[in-house]
Amino acid sequence: MAKRKNYKFTNKEHSPKAVLSTFFGALSCISLITLIYLTYLKKGVAPFNYGIAGILALVFAIVGMVLAVLAVREKEKFLIFGWIGVALNALAILGVSGILYAGSSL
Repeated sequence: MAKRKNYKFTNKEHSPKAVLSTFFGALSCISLITLIYLTYLKKGVAPFNYGIAGILALVFAIVGMVLAVLAVREKEKFLIFGWIGVALNALAILGVSGILYAGSSL
């Protein structure tokens, strides 16, 4: 069997900041979805631990957003993970903001 030839016409690579920001964004979104589901199962009564987990998800989302913005501004790097990180972290921040807004208006 013939060996497959790989051609690489660029020396760009993915930024570690972008990959880490995407990981933080995914972790934050998954945590928030899990918290919302568990609170739904308890009929809206959220224990104190759920609030701490929500605040921790917010902190991860803010750190991930900072890393994503820094990664998108880098030159000579692939930007796909940076933009995915921006989207996921913005979604997590908006999710926590929505939860806080809904809780304050009740």
